Amino acid sequence: MDGGIKFVSWNVNGLRAVCGKGFAEIFESFDADFVCLQETKLQEGQTDLSFPLYRSYWCYAQKKGYSGTAVFTRRTPLRVSYGIGLPEHDSEGRVITLEMEDFHLVNVYVPNSQDGLRRLDYRMSWEDAFREYLLGLSASKGVVVCGDMNVAHNEIDLKNPSTNRMNAGFTDKERGKMSELLAAGFTDTWRFQHPDEVKYSWWSYRMNARARNAGWRIDYFLVSDSLRGRVLSTDILNDVAGSDHCPVTLVLR
Repeated sequence: MDGGIKFVSWNVNGLRAVCGKGFAEIFESFDADFVCLQETKLQEGQTDLSFPLYRSYWCYAQKKGYSGTAVFTRRTPLRVSYGIGLPEHDSEGRVITLEMEDFHLVNVYVPNSQDGLRRLDYRMSWEDAFREYLLGLSASKGVVVCGDMNVAHNEIDLKNPSTNRMNAGFTDKERGKMSELLAAGFTDTWRFQHPDEVKYSWWSYRMNARARNAGWRIDYFLVSDSLRGRVLSTDILNDVAGSDHCPVTLVLR
């Protein structure tokens, strides 16, 4: 991997909690250029977490103990922005964008449609706005999108597709929005490199799901189609514990 640019994305489901489960050692083991976190559940000033050689950027939700994203990078960005420029979507700390010399990096925590799909309508409006945001970025240079996108795109991406058709994360509407995004000029790097491999990135805390590997693949690295030729490797690190999600990785040449 010498010469490659390594990215890691991980929904930590509470950064303070995972810090008590060996997060610092896991972080160091990544040896990554960029580490993108989702669901940090922090407010400004609630952590002094830092690592030598890395600078960090944080996007906080207005609501305490909810959502939130962070990026640690050892490469200096040209510019950092927070949110997608729309007040109705930018109060929950869901998006950080780093503009680098030859790509944009977007760390995202996509809204969950919730039990009973009570946030599905909001999720649909978010999806359209987020896609337009990414397309705006891609007009200037390639885009790397990572994070918990809260959707299992195809049946191969979850253990029990038949019983989850009406559940948040596997509705036809959510899956359709992921299809729209990919059709707009993005590549799902894991599925591009592993077309038939079954591997999951999230497991419910209920019913011993992780031990049974009854999971979902809802954490992604997408790249603009123009960057697809630079994809060296992708992985899902499902042996890394500490959260109900595991980290996912991408290496670009």
